[in-house]
Amino acid sequence: MPRALLLSLLPALLAAYLACRAEGDASKPTPFVRRIIAVGDLHGDIGNAQKVLRMAQVIDANGDWSGDVDFFVQTGDIIDRGDDTIKLYALMDKLREQAPAKGGQVLSHLGNHEWMNAIDVSSSYVYGTEIATFGGVEERQKTITTGWIGKAWAANYTTASRLPLHPSLGPPNTDYPPPSSSSSSAPLSHAAISFVHGGLAPSYPALTPFPSHINALSRSLLAKLQARRPFPPPHPPHPYPGLPADATPAEERLYGTDGPLWYRGWALDSEEAVCKAVDDVLRRTGTRRMVMGHTPDFDRIVSRCNGKILIIDTGISHAYGGVLSALSIVYSLTPVDAGPDSSLKTWVEKEVVTALYMDRQEVLAEDMRTVVGNIV
Repeated sequence: MPRALLLSLLPALLAAYLACRAEGDASKPTPFVRRIIAVGDLHGDIGNAQKVLRMAQVIDANGDWSGDVDFFVQTGDIIDRGDDTIKLYALMDKLREQAPAKGGQVLSHLGNHEWMNAIDVSSSYVYGTEIATFGGVEERQKTITTGWIGKAWAANYTTASRLPLHPSLGPPNTDYPPPSSSSSSAPLSHAAISFVHGGLAPSYPALTPFPSHINALSRSLLAKLQARRPFPPPHPPHPYPGLPADATPAEERLYGTDGPLWYRGWALDSEEAVCKAVDDVLRRTGTRRMVMGHTPDFDRIVSRCNGKILIIDTGISHAYGGVLSALSIVYSLTPVDAGPDSSLKTWVEKEVVTALYMDRQEVLAEDMRTVVGNIV
């Protein structure tokens, strides 16, 4: 459809959409709705994590999956700076197991602190009281390499995720660009959100296909770290072991300053610089927004460039004393009757991005679009 014609129809389509909502007619097609909750760095604090998840309606009063959200995304750094490592990973495992029975799914990510512990389990951010919960350094080392936590990292945690907003784009972590070139120009081709711990730097060479290129490197490097025998002795007092000798240049770049684990440019660079660069990264990764943790703002979730960049680390752990927060993204796609003489397949698409706090909510972005095309 010509763009000018589509724009001319927009007021009528939106009016029809709102009228359908106002009528509440059961015969009208119901909208598709997807509800996503994302939470940033938790750093060893089970109490504050549970408060946030209850506030965001991810869990119920008993601490079980509520069924009120479709996806719960955690962007890494569960470990370090607190004593509740075991309890937090156990909670994530429980929710991952419970969610599918109520139509939900948990997406978990490795943060730079997970990777620091995979390299050297006695980093300076590990408290002696936390080590004691494992029964000592050796038991902790075993648990996060070959034990249940290490196995969970390998099986259920990725470094990057691409979460489509509509099922027509496939399940979570469906790659962009898709195999079919026609799919990359489909009406909803970029209706997806990226999640990483640090950020997707414009200079990072492994952005596509997204997210499989990054996650293949992540799996390979983690396997090499977990396979080391004997495991490097604790640092300090022993030397820092660094990455394995057989790590490839691409694996080293994954853990580098412009890699998805450590990059801070979206948080720290000027508004002019990030808003100039963000659209190209979104285009290449087939997404509309990027969500990340890693760089804390202790007062609020940070939204930049009209909600295209969302930084959700607010220092939830008592180690920081920041504000308790979660990010809510509610997506809907509603069929609209464009008139009795129209053969157009037309929908109204809506995204509402909201920062949730214990005492308030703040809408960060609210976008509506008309969509014309075949969507199944």
